[in-house]
Amino acid sequence: MKDFFYEMIVKSANASELFKNFAFELGVTCVEERGERFIIRDEEDPQNLKFAFEEFKKALARSLNLDADLQIEISKKPNVDWIEQYKKGVAPVAVGKFYVRPSWCERSQDCALIDLLIDPALAFGSGHHESTNMCLALLSELARDGMSALDVGCGSGILSIAMKKLGAKVSACDTDEQAVAATQQNAEKNGVQIDQIWLGSVSSLNERGSSAAAQPQFDLVVANIIADVILILSVDLKKALKPGGKLVLSGILEKYKDRIERAFSDLDFVQMKKQNEWLSFVYERKI
Repeated sequence: MKDFFYEMIVKSANASELFKNFAFELGVTCVEERGERFIIRDEEDPQNLKFAFEEFKKALARSLNLDADLQIEISKKPNVDWIEQYKKGVAPVAVGKFYVRPSWCERSQDCALIDLLIDPALAFGSGHHESTNMCLALLSELARDGMSALDVGCGSGILSIAMKKLGAKVSACDTDEQAVAATQQNAEKNGVQIDQIWLGSVSSLNERGSSAAAQPQFDLVVANIIADVILILSVDLKKALKPGGKLVLSGILEKYKDRIERAFSDLDFVQMKKQNEWLSFVYERKI
């Protein structure tokens, strides 16, 4: 480990997601998000990276006629053991029926809480973010022994594992290989096994039956993903529900509220939760 590292702060009021995705395309493997800005840390001087961002800004202006706001700050700092520093900042969280903790923290002394062991990693989902937190609270109310459940966009597997620990028969999917692997690994750490998991999305259910009528359907479907993807998958999410089945939608910013309500207006609205600017919805398919 070198004595120093470089920290590059990238801030954009109107194109933060575009610049962040561009960073990953350039080979950056990890960023720290803070609202309209994100931070890249590396032991190599990021001047070439800064130049690439500036050229990308020009390309956005040419191709999309977008005047992207871009502010970049670079600083050099003494190196530390970032893994240990990170661990100190991740605390267990109690939500609903669960006590979510990383492996370096002890179990809760409250025996009534179900232990959920999740080490935060590249596949997002540790229970701290509002969307995941609300999902765990909702699943504590909705998931029960013997029901069939589907986790769309399983990420770290936290929701799949939670439903499994509540007695459900759980299927899970994600379009990211890393997420599928993380879900299987975290399930093993928790002493449970996901009944069915595949690389792909809810739309793949059409391929798992010989006809539309044979498509698997579930008592409970949860999709903790971004609103744009939920809207794209809205038809498939509804098809995955049994009559009377419940659908939990999360990862939705408040500005998408009206669009989500319109897209799922053919289902019965059950409830909505809100934490800060994040929303979660529960719908029920008509019998």
